[in-house]
Amino acid sequence: MRTAYSVETVRAAERALMARLPDGALMQRAAAGLAAACGDLLRRGGRVYGSRVVLLVGSGDNGGDALYAGARLARRGAGVRALLTSPDRAHPGGVAALRAAGGRVADAGSADAFPAGRVDLVVDGITGIGGRGGLRPEAAALVRAFEATGAPVVAVDLPSGVEADTGEVLGDAVRADATVTFGAYKPGLLVDPAADRAGALHLVDIGLGDELPDVPDLEALQYADVAALLPVPGGESDKYRRGVVGVVAGSARYPGAAVLAVAGALRGGAGAVRYVGPGAAAVIARYPETLVHAGPPSKAGRVQAWVVGPGLGDGTEAVSAVADVLAAAVPVLVDADGLRLLDVSTVRSRTAPTVLTPHAGEAAALLGVAREEVEAGRLAAVRELAARYRATVLLKGSTTLVAAGTEGTPVRVNPTGTAWLATAGSGDVLSGLTGSLLAAGLAPRDAASVGAYLHGLAARHASGGGPVAAQDVADAVPAAWRDVRA
Repeated sequence: MRTAYSVETVRAAERALMARLPDGALMQRAAAGLAAACGDLLRRGGRVYGSRVVLLVGSGDNGGDALYAGARLARRGAGVRALLTSPDRAHPGGVAALRAAGGRVADAGSADAFPAGRVDLVVDGITGIGGRGGLRPEAAALVRAFEATGAPVVAVDLPSGVEADTGEVLGDAVRADATVTFGAYKPGLLVDPAADRAGALHLVDIGLGDELPDVPDLEALQYADVAALLPVPGGESDKYRRGVVGVVAGSARYPGAAVLAVAGALRGGAGAVRYVGPGAAAVIARYPETLVHAGPPSKAGRVQAWVVGPGLGDGTEAVSAVADVLAAAVPVLVDADGLRLLDVSTVRSRTAPTVLTPHAGEAAALLGVAREEVEAGRLAAVRELAARYRATVLLKGSTTLVAAGTEGTPVRVNPTGTAWLATAGSGDVLSGLTGSLLAAGLAPRDAASVGAYLHGLAARHASGGGPVAAQDVADAVPAAWRDVRA
């Protein structure tokens, strides 16, 4: 599992470790890892010897890491030039080391700061995890000038200008091709919009492991984690042991939502699916194994979980259906139209788990804020929603986040998402898929996390790097399942 910790937590761990190490040892570990990663990148484009590297260096330790790494590259034959954005506050030991190795140092504001000729690599060591509120205008102009060269950019610990703890981008910021981070991932490296600026991530182990708390701020499941959670039927399994999921979805206007939600549930491994709603004919025509009922949901028969909302509309029948489902003593997933019919106190008073799956617009409506506010601060939004509704919340988007309604539980970020999932009906498939996992007995946070993971993998299978339809995503879920278990 990939874990991320807040700046405060990482700094506390660094202080504890530094108390047991010789002065400067931790920075040398970071610089060694950074130099190795830069060397690998340079070799892909040619070689380290004779390459031309520019360091954009701010004040403090982040700039020191860049300077010491630059000294290592210079000793390997690279031509290294450091541009200091705050010359009077640059790390003195790092400056001395770079000069001793044959590197050059200049004031970033000087007339001849920009080097003539080619640039093979730019290293961003301006602010790192200590920066707040975006780059200053002078630094932003410097970054734009070097980004325009087309040279790859490597960020030191975090792209300068992004918010390490929240993933927000509040002003100008570096857009890196790769980020070399030290000791632990920071939330901003995993959560958009900041994550979109981080490029490929490389974690350098500097020995913080024993100093970090057991519970991180953020975590991302990997293949092995998902494989361990997948509900796999055994010899004694029957359809009820595998889980029966009820689906209340679709309307005269949106009959396809019913078909897609049922598809997600069936492809997700449900033992059986009970469908309630006006789309029964369309559902049976596509999936004859589905059990259909005219309603209300409470009369449809035994289920282990309900999915309600996709394409439901907001008429009186939809209102009644949502209320009926929320009164059930089983886990309930609410999506799409169902979210607009929620009452906070009703959800908070439920004794069985509730999972809400909004996109940014729906989350904004639930929170009473602008959509742009949710998109800019996704981590804060998902935490606030989970706390307000005392529910598990899956916030869909460029990076899908899952937050539990219990304090102190890490938010999970899904690493398998793809922009091709931004297509009509994709969320309906995810709802059915996650509902099947709830019915199989997974805890709400696990069901939402595994559902999002499989959904992303299925989209990658179905798209092949190109456009994909929601039904194709549903049909590819078994292939994603096999990938995880392989």
